[in-house]
Amino acid sequence: MNGKKEYEYRKVAFSKNVKIILLYATSPVKQIVGEVGIVGVIRHTPQMIWNLTKEFSGISKDEFDLYYQNKEYAVAYKLGGVKRYNKPKLLKDFNINKAPQSFIYLKEAKNE
Repeated sequence: MNGKKEYEYRKVAFSKNVKIILLYATSPVKQIVGEVGIVGVIRHTPQMIWNLTKEFSGISKDEFDLYYQNKEYAVAYKLGGVKRYNKPKLLKDFNINKAPQSFIYLKEAKNE
């Protein structure tokens, strides 16, 4: 939310055209606190992804290497347009019954 992280890393690319990622705060908040737009995507080897994104990764090289350990493929989503909600939203406001382990697709996010 502070703008230091400009990339979201994934081991698998989204299978749908995703334009917005909702930002969920884990315990004790357990609510959606904002959203961020996706303005680009890079698909390559983990080493190349790190070389291209490390300045704005938001994580250390050790964390990155651990995440992609034994992986030949990496995905980095370029983030832009962070919006912090004035009042956090419940998962049920988006018809979500429980916090996803990785991610889920929503048809349409509600406006604040």
